[in-house]
Amino acid sequence: MPTWRCVKYCGACCHLDPSDRPDLDQYLSGDELALYLSMVGEDGWCVHFDHDTRECSVYDDRPRFCRVQADVFQDLYDVEPEELNDFAIDCCEQQIEAVYGDRSLEMLKFEREIGVIH
Repeated sequence: MPTWRCVKYCGACCHLDPSDRPDLDQYLSGDELALYLSMVGEDGWCVHFDHDTRECSVYDDRPRFCRVQADVFQDLYDVEPEELNDFAIDCCEQQIEAVYGDRSLEMLKFEREIGVIH
């Protein structure tokens, strides 16, 4: 069974373009929405995403909505803890496909890391 995990040097989730997420106000509080929008650069990428290293420059202090944790996903998206693994995998696959493509190296690496491909 595939097991979700964050794949280092991917960064697909750091593409924050609000036009890709028209329902942000449905799950973020007013303060969280303001923070989210303040993090979006002109190119749609998070201002804290380093394109050269493909890493988050504030990872240890990243906002709550950037964390894949059972309590966060239950609060924001009403996802039960036992559903988190499958939900997170689906989210990553959709985001990686949208940002890099469904046959990208990032998608292949993600699928290998979570146990879809060996």
